[in-house]
Amino acid sequence: MRRALALAALIAVSATGAAHAETWVKFANGGNGTEWSYDKEYTYKDKETGRIVVMQAISKPSAGLMPGGPSTGVGYVYALDCEKHNLIMVTAYKPSKPFEIPTGWRSDTPKKTGGAEDESLFAAVCPSAGRAPVK
Repeated sequence: MRRALALAALIAVSATGAAHAETWVKFANGGNGTEWSYDKEYTYKDKETGRIVVMQAISKPSAGLMPGGPSTGVGYVYALDCEKHNLIMVTAYKPSKPFEIPTGWRSDTPKKTGGAEDESLFAAVCPSAGRAPVK
């Protein structure tokens, strides 16, 4: 009986995890074995600004750190302007900090891209920006 209950609980947890799965797409290698990925399921076009909002995570597979969302990983949410090639950092996240999107992020001053990782993010996300859902 205990085995049946344990198996049922395991199946329920697995099904719940699958329903909330993230789809991480690696777009750049960083220094010291780090990798950058973006969450394909979180990427969308902001209705008010036309910017592409994307969640990116840092990982280091050799240390067992895989890309993850706010409850399991470390990363940022950016709003990209693919035409002007600039971005707004909406928020940073990590498991020890509650995930919050600031209400005033749309009025923040955009910044130019800051390096190879940013350029790789634009190259990975912008070609399919026209197909992103609008929210």
